[in-house]
Amino acid sequence: MSRSEDPFDTYLLRVLCTLISEKSVSRAAIRLNQSQPAISAALRRLRAIFNDPLLVRDKNRMVPTARALQAVEQARAALGLIDGLLTSGKEFSAGTTQQRFTIATPDYLAPPFMARVVQLMRAQAPGARLVMLPLGQNFDYEQALQSGEVDIVIGNWPSPPEHLHMSTLIEDEVVCLLDETHPLAAQGALTTELYLQASHVVFTPYSPDQRGVVETSLGTMRVSRDGRVQCTHFSLAPDLLVGTDLLLTTSRHFAAYHARRLPLAMVPLPMGARTMRFYQLWHSSRHRDASHIWLRGLLSQASQVLAELIPLSNHSSTGRRSEGSTDVRRAKPTK
Repeated sequence: MSRSEDPFDTYLLRVLCTLISEKSVSRAAIRLNQSQPAISAALRRLRAIFNDPLLVRDKNRMVPTARALQAVEQARAALGLIDGLLTSGKEFSAGTTQQRFTIATPDYLAPPFMARVVQLMRAQAPGARLVMLPLGQNFDYEQALQSGEVDIVIGNWPSPPEHLHMSTLIEDEVVCLLDETHPLAAQGALTTELYLQASHVVFTPYSPDQRGVVETSLGTMRVSRDGRVQCTHFSLAPDLLVGTDLLLTTSRHFAAYHARRLPLAMVPLPMGARTMRFYQLWHSSRHRDASHIWLRGLLSQASQVLAELIPLSNHSSTGRRSEGSTDVRRAKPTK
């Protein structure tokens, strides 16, 4: 919500929450669609109001003070109540809405998913605004959902918080992705021993209190893989495989998409079938909100494009490859 659209002028509260979340004046300015001088001026006003610096420099980064952390919790709660007051009782029309929707997600879903989200939103709600935020270790997604800072969080960790509502976008098989000239691709099969001996590209955890599907599975086996390259961006990882001996363990739809554009092969996971479930999470305060129901439906509709990426010839009649299969598939390049 822009300042001109805010009848209660909660601008300073929104600046405070965004500054504490981003820990950067420049990034806060981008998030709020404001100029950097405007955010700097707002920060000066906030410092005067609270009689506290709120953000202080620590080496090369900005960190919030204890007073700021205390204030931001109350500010988020207040904004959530005010936003609910303004939206409750309103009828929702996608075709005429000017609402802003915020989705927080890592980039581990193949790019056609968000592309489809944008296509559907532009077609159904041309006046709406869409904000996509990355998840990271310093991002408290549960608090962001509770405060209304974020509408939807997309996740895939094995144990999502039970107090949040959830619906599945896609369930997908876990496979290995590697250079098509890799010796393990030529073998036609990958044993558990070879998998554990190989060098892997692994992802930086985006949630400090959640383990990924792969780490959880390996943990139950009391083994670990050799993570030689750690990558923050999922979309970059496939490019790191080309011309190397590295392996990437990921979902089949993600692997298939990148194998179509790069000289890569997919190999079945040797430890038996493993499944990744990708889902959307939301807070109970938005569960019955008409605009939120529409947004969840749009994301579910967009997720169908992910199923279309999965090579059907590698699957059984139930849509999942049988455990005995040891095929190595090089997806055909797109023309």
